[in-house]
Amino acid sequence: MSRVAGYLSISFLLLVLLSVAEASGSTNVGPYRPAGAEGSVPLEECPAKCEIRCSATSHKKPCNFYCNYCCQKCLCVPSGTVGNKEECPCYDNMKTQEGKPKCP
Repeated sequence: MSRVAGYLSISFLLLVLLSVAEASGSTNVGPYRPAGAEGSVPLEECPAKCEIRCSATSHKKPCNFYCNYCCQKCLCVPSGTVGNKEECPCYDNMKTQEGKPKCP
């Protein structure tokens, strides 16, 4: 077999493999986002993520309200119940008119 025929065979094989992977309906679309990164939380998961974020506070209603507001804007909720805001710069940078953090 000549080199050209060998390259064509390999190219054809790769093309077939790609088309099979595409036809399998792989749901792995879009860029990879690690847990906690901006854009990693689908909009419908915001209430559940905020419930976890606000579980340790005694002011659950305002915490959940602002957490959901921030999650809907940033599509991100930091892990844990406090801190870790560096995981979500958008979430961390939202401030009130007084310059205090808006997101819990």
